[in-house]
Amino acid sequence: MKVTSHEKMDLLAIASNHSINEKNVDQQQKHQLKHEDATVSAYMSQCFISVSVADSVLSAKGNLINQLEGEQIPTYLYVIDDEGYLNGILPVKVLLTAADDLFVSDIMRQSYFSVSPEQPRHDVYSLINHSGMDSVPVIHFGKLVGVLRPQDIAELIEDENTLDAHLQGATLPLDEPYLSTSPITLWRKRAGWLLLLFVAEAYTGTVLKAFEEQLEAAISLAFFIPLLIGTGGNSGTQITSTLVRAMALGEVSLRNLWAVLRKEVSTSFLVAMTIGSVALIRAWILGVGIEVTIVVSLTIIAITVWSAIVSSIIPMVLKRLSIDPAVVSAPFIATLIDGTGLIIYFEIAKLVMTELV
Repeated sequence: MKVTSHEKMDLLAIASNHSINEKNVDQQQKHQLKHEDATVSAYMSQCFISVSVADSVLSAKGNLINQLEGEQIPTYLYVIDDEGYLNGILPVKVLLTAADDLFVSDIMRQSYFSVSPEQPRHDVYSLINHSGMDSVPVIHFGKLVGVLRPQDIAELIEDENTLDAHLQGATLPLDEPYLSTSPITLWRKRAGWLLLLFVAEAYTGTVLKAFEEQLEAAISLAFFIPLLIGTGGNSGTQITSTLVRAMALGEVSLRNLWAVLRKEVSTSFLVAMTIGSVALIRAWILGVGIEVTIVVSLTIIAITVWSAIVSSIIPMVLKRLSIDPAVVSAPFIATLIDGTGLIIYFEIAKLVMTELV
């Protein structure tokens, strides 16, 4: 049977499309696996070079050259015995500069950082940030079962950062790439959190109902409610995002709580004075009177400081309780400060405004 050139091109196109589709399916399956199994085993690789503890340096050099693939040179070789137990690691630089008459046992490093395949990704993420290693052995009951290579570590860190970003936005992480996700799936990922936030936000209505008489006596107080609670929520969001990232990098922990509070409260005073001066001008432009102007300015200061205290303490306490502080998302902080900010607002109004006494 003779095949024309056009038919050959069609067959090649079909084969190419089939290959691309298979590759996309494999990538989606791999993405799904790592989402469902957020442990080291989902990221570790079997591509590593091992040498025997009894090998000579000359033999290890030859083994390295024979097993090299591509242009990349590994940072470490892994020294194992006949049963597969890891005895140490051997930096390639040390191997290449060592005398040929030495043995691997003479130059290998017996102290090293390792992880197990069952360890959660979140825990390993924190450990890797402090290890300073770009290649980490994965050990199961003393035996070497895999390695986290630089590209594996980068992927693990990227997935953990993606998860934190989703949690801080009050949504569940996606199981597949965004463009492949259906609207129904996005709805399922977001609706639960939004309903929870809706119920939590409903208590602000209860606060407004409790201060109904004050609002009726001075309706101008209502003009500044969105401004005040928005400022508190925005301030809290900034602080939480900064602290969650700092904790992920190991820069701060619960033992640094007082130092963090001093820093954030001091900063909040400066922020409050800046925003308070603008709020004072805004109240003067609206012509709401001197008492309301004073109330708004004092409330800005109080809410900003209160927001700094809440946003500094909650993430660290959750971290201490082994709860991912990323769940303290921006919407949750904003929701908490909304209601408490209203209480602060109306209590200050009752103290300052004579008509509310």
